[in-house]
Amino acid sequence: MHFTSEQRLDDNLLEREFALGDIPGILWTPASVSASAPAPLILLGHPPLGLRGMYPRLVARARSSAAEGFATATIELPGSGDRPRLPAVEQARADLRRAMEAGEAVSDEIVDALVLPLVDKAVPEWQAALDSLLSLPEIGGPVGYSGGVMSIGIRLAVVEPRVAAAVLFAGSLVPRAMFEEARQVTVPLHVLLQWDDEGNDRQAALDLFDAFGSKEKTLHANMGGHTGVPQFAGDAAAQFFTRHLK
Repeated sequence: MHFTSEQRLDDNLLEREFALGDIPGILWTPASVSASAPAPLILLGHPPLGLRGMYPRLVARARSSAAEGFATATIELPGSGDRPRLPAVEQARADLRRAMEAGEAVSDEIVDALVLPLVDKAVPEWQAALDSLLSLPEIGGPVGYSGGVMSIGIRLAVVEPRVAAAVLFAGSLVPRAMFEEARQVTVPLHVLLQWDDEGNDRQAALDLFDAFGSKEKTLHANMGGHTGVPQFAGDAAAQFFTRHLK
């Protein structure tokens, strides 16, 4: 990993862009962080819409986390941004779009083709990024994972022992195979669910929550659509990370 740019934002948050091989990423650290007082780290997941498009939402989440004393980091997902496209995933995305425009049920085959290759490729990349980030003197454990493609968060929570807690957003399609992996999750979970999310199968989200093997798991459901998550729901997620990462 090497840093490619650095700037101090107006609230004294240090933002550093980095490259992990050919994978772009961003690290945000609060001003109070130092080698003698390293910050816990939250990995910011996001949908596969590209870091440039997601930047306003990501930096807002980074600012909120920095106010609580957390460093945050994110990386570009496979097939997104300027990274090479994944033809099979692109085809599945087109099939999904056609099914939704036609008002048809989205088949398990489409969901599997859309999500599973992304999970298989993205999770090792997140782990490689974590190796590099935790080698920095100003970054310490434990580590949390927040948001993004739900299946990536599930897989990380299962295979990455450095992830101590996770906030998951029930707003993306989840292959049935991931339900079995969900039963292997044991870290504390805080799951956000928008009750009227037009693109999310509410019952499937509830079934997935039931499947999680964690002894501590909280479902925070609110009325409203996909983009209508209330501020107090974000505040509750921040409190969750404060309990488990500090």
